[in-house]
Amino acid sequence: MKKSCLAALISSLLCSTVVADEYFSSASNNYSQGNHGGIGLIQMPTARMNDAGAFSLNYQDSEEYRFWSASLMLFPWMETTVRYSDVRTQLYSSDPGFSGDQTLKDKGIDVKFKLWKESEFLPDLSVGFRDFGGTGLFESEFIAASKRIGPFDFHLGIGWGYLGRKGNITNPFCEIRDSYCERPGGFSGSGGKIDYQRFFKGPAALYGGIEYQTPWQPLRLKLEYDGNNYQQDRAGVLLQDSDFNIGAVYALNDSFDLNVNYQRGNTFGFGVNYKVDFNNLKQIKLDPPEKEVPDIRVASIEVLDKAQLRQDLYLNAGFVVNNYVLKDDEIILKGSQIAYRDEDVAMNRIGRVLATHLPESIKTYRVITVAMDLPMVETVVNAEQFAKAARYESPEADVKTTYHRTEPVLGDEQWAVERIESGFGYNADIFWIQTFGNPESFYMYQGGLLLGGGYQFNTNFSLQTTVKVNLLTNFDDFNFKVDSQETGVPRVRTYVREYVSRSDVTMENLYGLWKDEIADNWYGQAYAGYLETMYGGIGGEVLYKPIDSSLAIGFDMNYVQQRDYDSDVAFFDYKTLTGHLSFYWTPQWLKDTMITASFGQYLAKDKGVTVDFAKRFDSGIVVGAYAAITDMSSEEYGEGSFTKGFYVSIPFDLFSLKSATGRGRIPWIPIARDGGQMLNKPVSLNMLTESRSPFMR
Repeated sequence: MKKSCLAALISSLLCSTVVADEYFSSASNNYSQGNHGGIGLIQMPTARMNDAGAFSLNYQDSEEYRFWSASLMLFPWMETTVRYSDVRTQLYSSDPGFSGDQTLKDKGIDVKFKLWKESEFLPDLSVGFRDFGGTGLFESEFIAASKRIGPFDFHLGIGWGYLGRKGNITNPFCEIRDSYCERPGGFSGSGGKIDYQRFFKGPAALYGGIEYQTPWQPLRLKLEYDGNNYQQDRAGVLLQDSDFNIGAVYALNDSFDLNVNYQRGNTFGFGVNYKVDFNNLKQIKLDPPEKEVPDIRVASIEVLDKAQLRQDLYLNAGFVVNNYVLKDDEIILKGSQIAYRDEDVAMNRIGRVLATHLPESIKTYRVITVAMDLPMVETVVNAEQFAKAARYESPEADVKTTYHRTEPVLGDEQWAVERIESGFGYNADIFWIQTFGNPESFYMYQGGLLLGGGYQFNTNFSLQTTVKVNLLTNFDDFNFKVDSQETGVPRVRTYVREYVSRSDVTMENLYGLWKDEIADNWYGQAYAGYLETMYGGIGGEVLYKPIDSSLAIGFDMNYVQQRDYDSDVAFFDYKTLTGHLSFYWTPQWLKDTMITASFGQYLAKDKGVTVDFAKRFDSGIVVGAYAAITDMSSEEYGEGSFTKGFYVSIPFDLFSLKSATGRGRIPWIPIARDGGQMLNKPVSLNMLTESRSPFMR
């Protein structure tokens, strides 16, 4: 009987090993999230990381805390997490008129770096920082190792700060330097700054645990030894009847996990996680099929149906032809792409349409892409090679090798379709503004329409305006407009509540715009009028941007006056000169990233630099973060200490059944005050010339 039971146990474990191996190797986002967000056991983080692009939205609930978090694998070696914590035992403030009975909310940011990748004999090794900026409710550092053996994933770590309050070992860095023996005092000041002087200091604790992949694939079990004693929590002293926490994770499908846990021997918790892969995210498309290139082409150019050609380019290739010319053995087309954001997909479709309509005597297709009537880039297609590749006449056929990008070459050709020199135009877009952690309500929002219109006088000059129409909002719930902090700094942005809640219909801008290519690779613009929600004035910008260059350089200068938030047309007395020298760099050694550095003077007359880091994933989603460091002190700035924020830019066609080129941007600004604030120019030359060196594709 004993031998039979032993054999059954061994068989079960072996079966579980096979299941676990298949499970861990077949999915890219396997490792489960901890309570605070980020891959971990329950309370304790581990060394594990998912594939680059793995994104997780998480909600976790227990007696004292609720956590809303989002985790993203920015690179295979870097995990980032942003989190809002709800401390249920504490009020947001002691003033009911300010925040009612809302409980305390706190923002947190975590980051983890992989130091060593798991091999046959060595574990994954990572170092991480939890809640390292801001008020530091859960501020801690850790070094963790993880090793998988069959269905078991073993974890061991050492934590400092919140993760190390048990103090069950001597801080190893204390043996090296006495300054590491004591951790400097708790949070003070305005928050927002990184307390480097606290890292890896004070008491330390060992923690560890095991995650077991059961033979039933959706279910995983967790056991951890906690490194915290919960005697100094923001929620108060928490009773700890056990040093061990247990939990279970159940995968509903590839996207959703449910979890339950039992913490400290006395507290139940539960949560849900939504997972998606930013690299592989896609939407089924109902686009028209690609044109088949016939073996027998049309006989001569005289039989060309020009109207049908334009229609097919629009319907099948998303290319709107402004004008074109047939010259000798080539066709030159000028227009804009409105459907296919991937240039290779767009050129494949354009080439197939042209090959279907044009005879073999046309040897070259020259496609000039324009933006706001300015030529940006020319794609030169070898028509004969393209047709052969499109018909797959050889196994190695690839249409991408049949064309190349170059500077637009415009001669004195007589265009077959004259461009309209003047006329009215209009557009409509949607907007969504959201803010988290407000005293009135945790989540506040405003959404509606941006209705744009304008008159084009000629190629270079136009008059533009945008009206904002609020359709869905709870900004009316604001209890106060301007905060009570008096720092002596001009209020260049902290009147924002007045601007966004004044009326459901407002004039966002009204301005005249001149733009042109002023020299080879140089673009310029000048503008005047109501430039953005809060400012009007005059300004200009120049940009140097060669074709497919990894570096672009721009400079803008603006003299602006603050708009009156009680009127669409009036102004306050405040005036300022603001401008920046900006560098846009896509480093070759860091794939699919853009680093922008802008040096200059801001709206509040402080001087400094704004650094923006953006990462693009294969789906087209771009995730970015920025920070402005100026000569304004943290005391002058106020809460948050300096300007910083995050954003996600999402292509519209990830949610539509038809291909599209538009994008939506979701920002998250923890605290926006008056330092490090830039003017929102009505047109960005770098974005206008995006097709010259595509990043947001």
